[in-house]
Amino acid sequence: MNDGRDVARAIDALRRGWPVRIDGTAFLAVETADEDSLRQFDEARAADILISGNRAVTLKLANQIEGTPTGPVLVARAPWIDLAGATAVADPALDLSHPLKGPFQTLAIEDQTTAEAALRLARLAGLLPAFFMGAAEADVCVPSAAVNAAASVANVRIASRAKLPTATSEKAEIVAFRTADDASEHVALLIGAPSGQPPLVRLHSECLTGDVLGSLKCDCGPQLNDALAAISASGWGILLYLRQEGRGIGLVNKLRAYALQDQGFDTVDANHRLGFGDDERDFGIAAAMLRALGQEEVRLLTNNPRKVAGLEAAGIGVSEQVPLKSGSNPYNQAYLDTKRLRSGHQL
Repeated sequence: MNDGRDVARAIDALRRGWPVRIDGTAFLAVETADEDSLRQFDEARAADILISGNRAVTLKLANQIEGTPTGPVLVARAPWIDLAGATAVADPALDLSHPLKGPFQTLAIEDQTTAEAALRLARLAGLLPAFFMGAAEADVCVPSAAVNAAASVANVRIASRAKLPTATSEKAEIVAFRTADDASEHVALLIGAPSGQPPLVRLHSECLTGDVLGSLKCDCGPQLNDALAAISASGWGILLYLRQEGRGIGLVNKLRAYALQDQGFDTVDANHRLGFGDDERDFGIAAAMLRALGQEEVRLLTNNPRKVAGLEAAGIGVSEQVPLKSGSNPYNQAYLDTKRLRSGHQL
């Protein structure tokens, strides 16, 4: 059995609207289900709905269960909850236009590990963390341990490398990485030559809207440019470009969060309403990349103490945290305030 391939097949199946089995329990993603697939999934009996604890809090369901409110929550399938009703449970974009009927009843989850693995698999697939959960048949099966291993993306290897002169440094080299369990390809840009001192390192999470399209809703584009300039000026450093769009929730879900921000929610509450944590990134992949490059200690260019903690927890020493001040504008001031006040960024 190749667990990495099993996870890849499960991700593909969920995106196509097909059910998967995790540890013997079948899951069908609410977001990609259609009437036919749900009818087949419901053939034995109506499947209940699994959602994340964060989404359950928004729906006022967390007080019906004991334990951690951010853990998975199973919602009993009432007769009136059809595909449209389940979609309204899953997607917060519909909260204002399609008020939920209710009442809802929560059920005990027999296997917490399997339920948590299903929600992790949804994040890996870039889907809303909501499933029909039942005893249906599925062609694709994956153990929860394989999903957990893929979510940690610890097995990293260098796939290719080449010289890459850039606008900020003509002496740069790009290194591409692959992992055994994740289709994303992360890259490192090495600038200058090793000096015997810890390199100045920036962990930059992919941001299509900010890095490429010049979005003013965030500070990502200016931070990327200023980080490259700072590393070049230092004489020796590394920029890690991590494929963790939207703090790890993916591009589509990030845009859903943007739509919720347009309704007045801040970036943290928007992620919670979607069913995610405020930051789903795993900086263990960055530590693995640095280790593959022979770097065990760095000067970290960041305002985010979670990045420092994430690297240190993975065994990479941080000798200095170097602040990065850039990208403030009238359109992202509320976003920056939220990062400072609710996420602990030192802005």
